[in-house]
Amino acid sequence: MQLFDIDDSLKESLAVTDIVRSRSWQELQNNVFAVARLYAEQFGLLPGDHIALHIGNRVEFIEALLAGIVAGLWVTPVNTHLTRPEALYILKDCSARLLVHDSDHTILSQGTDVPALNIESWRRFAPCMDKVEDTSGMFLRPDFPSGGTMLYTSGTTGKPKGVMRAKPALLMDALSRMKQGGKAFGLSGVGPHLVTGPLYHAAPMLFALYDLLNGAPVIIMKSWDEKRFTELVTEFHVTTTHLVPTMMVRLLKYRDQQPLNPDLLNVAESLKLVLHGAAPVAPHTKAAMLDWWGDILVEYWGGSEAGVTTLVKSAEWRRKPGTVGKPLPHFRVYVGDDSGNPTAAKEGQLYCCHQDLAQVFSYHNDPDKTRQAHPKPHVFSIGDRGYVDDEGFVYLSGRMSNMIISGGVNIYPAEVEHAILEHPMVQDCAVIGVPDPEWGEQVHAVVELVSGDPEAEKITCDDCNSLRSFLQSRLARFKIPRHFHIIEAIPRMPTGKVRNQDLFRMIGLPA
Repeated sequence: MQLFDIDDSLKESLAVTDIVRSRSWQELQNNVFAVARLYAEQFGLLPGDHIALHIGNRVEFIEALLAGIVAGLWVTPVNTHLTRPEALYILKDCSARLLVHDSDHTILSQGTDVPALNIESWRRFAPCMDKVEDTSGMFLRPDFPSGGTMLYTSGTTGKPKGVMRAKPALLMDALSRMKQGGKAFGLSGVGPHLVTGPLYHAAPMLFALYDLLNGAPVIIMKSWDEKRFTELVTEFHVTTTHLVPTMMVRLLKYRDQQPLNPDLLNVAESLKLVLHGAAPVAPHTKAAMLDWWGDILVEYWGGSEAGVTTLVKSAEWRRKPGTVGKPLPHFRVYVGDDSGNPTAAKEGQLYCCHQDLAQVFSYHNDPDKTRQAHPKPHVFSIGDRGYVDDEGFVYLSGRMSNMIISGGVNIYPAEVEHAILEHPMVQDCAVIGVPDPEWGEQVHAVVELVSGDPEAEKITCDDCNSLRSFLQSRLARFKIPRHFHIIEAIPRMPTGKVRNQDLFRMIGLPA
């Protein structure tokens, strides 16, 4: 079995590029096996060990990721927008034995006892790196164990939790599953795939990886820009990509501002499949995209824990607007009670049942949370609320937890609340997600200030710069609330829980 499903005649053609750097299929494969050997021989890593990646959107991310999987390692990508304390928490919690980074992200390589490797200068290990002629045989053998990804998502404590998905024990089986999984989503390696989002995020990373393994060249955007998106789709004749609703909103605005731009026509003609999810999309936004690009949008529902659970093609969505689709063949989705048993309730907590896996995922270092997510064998929930119609189509109506999804990124309110409460003038606070037509949701903070303090009285709803400045060193920018509401007292029940209906009423928002 080969790493990539390509014809021998294509080995010297483009496999991956970030525009600045490019690799042919042969170069990419050589580098992946060489870095995998480097992990094992230079750093003494063994299958089952953990590594962390702190790398931007560039070719080396793909090389470092694939090398880790090939070497049997657990790979944890670290969000490059996190502050140093936030990123250090993940580095420590994932038990990383090696930090792989690029020259733009050296903040974690300083002052820690975790060995670091700058992926841009790995050639300094030339004696190890040059031995690539038989390296594929070292890993691609029937008995070699598989690596996997351990992605971080927010947990009930407000601190991120590492998610370890169930994976095949052997590398050959894992590669086969990823390739088959890609084909199930339409990522069969037919044409170029464009990465539009951060590679540390599950969806952009894994969709690109699946298409790449199936033989699709991958083009990586450094960061999102709607003009650059249209240019790259045109230049490389991109056929598949992944978007979040924010990107759709911006593309529509760009189109309306550039009605004569020929690239806009080329985009509609080139793209054949656009996966989207990670955040709710406004029905009018999706309808406008379908009118522009045709029925090429495929929406999914899932999470870091179990990956994609449901899919819906454009024609089905037109018939059932708002649905996130039907479950994939190996899943069943239903409304259940706290024990995971099906109920007659039309709407409630959504549970998924996997026909093969008794435990679909685990939370790193948190067996209690893992058990809570799996109330019975084969059954799990990721905290979404919704319903399933008579035809089996799933609809989401909210989240059982208070997770905020802004621009496709998960933000846990407790983490933001803890940071705000460190401010000496803050007595109490509650962080909520407010619907936003572009971002899906915005982070809003409702704050109760210390009473009777002259300094606290200077903080108003219109002037919360002191709060924003205070949070800049504690939270990544995307977690800092867009708006602050100052109220006399946070409405709480005797149990300590916030009365959400009262809270929304007090700040003038519908509950």
